[in-house]
Amino acid sequence: MMGMRVIVFGATGMVGKGVLRECLLADDVTEVLVVGRSLTGQRHPKLRETVHGDFTDFTGVDLTGYDACFFCLGVSSVGMSEEVYRRITVDYTLAAARAVSPGSTFVYVSGAGTGTSRKAKWAQVKGSVEDTLLAMDLRAYMFRPGFIQPMHGAVSKVRLYRAMYTVLRPLTAGLVRFAPGIATTTQQIGRAMLHVARTGGTKHVLESRDIAAL
Repeated sequence: MMGMRVIVFGATGMVGKGVLRECLLADDVTEVLVVGRSLTGQRHPKLRETVHGDFTDFTGVDLTGYDACFFCLGVSSVGMSEEVYRRITVDYTLAAARAVSPGSTFVYVSGAGTGTSRKAKWAQVKGSVEDTLLAMDLRAYMFRPGFIQPMHGAVSKVRLYRAMYTVLRPLTAGLVRFAPGIATTTQQIGRAMLHVARTGGTKHVLESRDIAAL
């Protein structure tokens, strides 16, 4: 595919920031539209940004005509009511998916352990989103990374996760290299998303090892 135009949601978060970086570096990506509640603070000839308030309704925001949408927006369920978690996880994601062009690539970042048959409530909620996206008129891909090593300045917004990354920093490179079934990087996730946008893939649900392989 030549001259890809892509959308990135969640570009101020750890994964989204890494994905945005790879999109801006890719020679075949001609335009990157970032949709968020605030600006990223970045400047680049390819980058366009739209600040939007209501993520349950994209009326007035034209998301059509793009080749791919990388949906990296997400929150931890820890300390959050089920209602709020569902609104952000389910309503925001599906509103964006319904607003993009039919047949375009839509990549959703869920997480390892996702699935409607799982015991954890967060896993069931994200699993329901995955199932809905896979049934839509989209080239949908579910990314389920496990441990993610932040690279090139990407930082988690969750204080607990930041502390964990600090403690595990001496081990992370080894995890990524020798345990791809457990660990990946923000760089690998971004490059894998671009890969499925360009060429598709036989798998539509990708675990950490699949992401690393791409």
